[in-house]
Amino acid sequence: MTPQPSVRMDTYYQLLNRTRGSVLASRLEVADSGRKRNKGLLGRDGLGPGEGLWIVPCESVHTFFMRFPIDLVFLDRKNKVRKVKNAVGPWRLSACLSAHSVIELPAGTVKRTETQPGDLLQFGPYNDSEKSEVDL
Repeated sequence: MTPQPSVRMDTYYQLLNRTRGSVLASRLEVADSGRKRNKGLLGRDGLGPGEGLWIVPCESVHTFFMRFPIDLVFLDRKNKVRKVKNAVGPWRLSACLSAHSVIELPAGTVKRTETQPGDLLQFGPYNDSEKSEVDL
């Protein structure tokens, strides 16, 4: 099992789906303070390819006042996918009471990577070099 990385503000990770051998996010931002969790993606116009937001701890999110749809991946403490939601539009609520955290990704990421409940995810070091290779 992959232990959860120690979380620090202003930290980024790569997010890998070990089960499927795919990359969910190459630049995953961490929202680990009350202020950052409350703001989430509000005020943004979208997420670029490979971007995402990891909200920890978190078991429910809303998309009130958001300007774009997002995919949601709910994780337990062992980074196992508990629930996925595709293209959640504005003015929606989503929860998973068995989750410890949630990943917010650009709409279409869950389908593209075929991520499903039961998959094991791994956080890797963020590398700002676009040509970095991730060893799955």
